[in-house]
Amino acid sequence: MSELPPQTLEDAFESKPALRNAATIGFQAGIVGAFVSAVQNALGSHSRGAAGFLTRSGGTIGTFAAMGAAFAFTEAAIANQRETNDALNGIAGGCAAGFLAGLRTRSIPIALGSCAVIGAAMGTFDYAGEIAGRSKEEQEEKRKKFFKSVPQPVHASE
Repeated sequence: MSELPPQTLEDAFESKPALRNAATIGFQAGIVGAFVSAVQNALGSHSRGAAGFLTRSGGTIGTFAAMGAAFAFTEAAIANQRETNDALNGIAGGCAAGFLAGLRTRSIPIALGSCAVIGAAMGTFDYAGEIAGRSKEEQEEKRKKFFKSVPQPVHASE
């Protein structure tokens, strides 16, 4: 059986509270959905007035909230199960959120496509953040681990 290398303190995984993250992000995404719904209501021509914010385009609020909660819960649950923080967690969360967005259209092919597109976008974003979000010392240390060191030439002593 193969042994895993011991983790250092800086690499140790910290568990994420999946339900708390889902509730927080779901609420924040719902606020964004309310803003989008208000813009849809303001730009549309109808006779419902301000009530159109909830009656005509109110489903947008729920969709945004559900997508945010699904993303946050899935990302945290996958991270806790795998005990790692990497881009694959974002891919899984993005896929869950994209699938919900596609289900709103009542089409499984669109749901699967949305899963792939949003999952890929979130995975790319998370991967780029892992690279760019490090300090100069951490980047240099990672670079030294990745690249082989160039041997120093031996000078003839005079």
